[in-house]
Amino acid sequence: MDFGISGRWALVCGASKGLGFGCAKALAEEGVNLVINARNAEALQLAVQKLQAIAPQVKVIGVAADITTPEGRTAVFEAAGGPGKDYDIVVTNAGGPPPGDFRTWDREAWIKAVDANMLTPIELIKATVDGMAARGFGRIVNITSSAVKAPIDILGLSNGARSGLTGFVAGLARSGIAAKGVTINSILPGKFDTDRLVATHQAAANKTGQDLDAVRQAQAAQIPAKRFGTAEEFGAICAFLCSRQAGYMTGQNILPDGGLYPGTY
Repeated sequence: MDFGISGRWALVCGASKGLGFGCAKALAEEGVNLVINARNAEALQLAVQKLQAIAPQVKVIGVAADITTPEGRTAVFEAAGGPGKDYDIVVTNAGGPPPGDFRTWDREAWIKAVDANMLTPIELIKATVDGMAARGFGRIVNITSSAVKAPIDILGLSNGARSGLTGFVAGLARSGIAAKGVTINSILPGKFDTDRLVATHQAAANKTGQDLDAVRQAQAAQIPAKRFGTAEEFGAICAFLCSRQAGYMTGQNILPDGGLYPGTY
């Protein structure tokens, strides 16, 4: 299937590895030019090289910066050879805040979580959405967490910050931009085999005193699919949401979790 997005420009945040890289790879395979962002310059450059090898016909620009800062956002909008703010696709993604007990989190911890996982995506949307609407096409995909739908006790910072973003997007996606070809959707990943999942498993192991491998096996066994998801599977979902075929789909929260969420709705 031709997704109809070849030649367009996408900004993919947190794209040096994990789910962000999975999204960048899937978009590159569809012929989308990329500006990818991450904090670690070495890991980011390696990601650029991998993507260019996979899709030599597309442009791939790496911008090593902290996207949660104004300076980092300026850097991705002023990247040499990039589209400025005229992105057709924006994939927001920032590392989740640390797990723990809410009793130990001070105001600074909460502000940092909200800034990274709610306010930063909103700033990226604000900078690009009106241009998308003026051009008649835009796709914004937010990578959030299954914790938005089924909160996880040790991820209280993430539960709160990401739920705030979800509420904001629910209103914006149904505003006037929907009639101008711009969609905004979120993907709520369940247990995908990434560094983030390993950190969550380690926190659970520390809390319970269990062996890390035992925790991983027990959690995989709870999933109806009996395994963790892959970054490639996640990227394919992202690419579809960015396609022309997904133009009638907006304000949705997609939950790829191997069937783990037990509810009907």
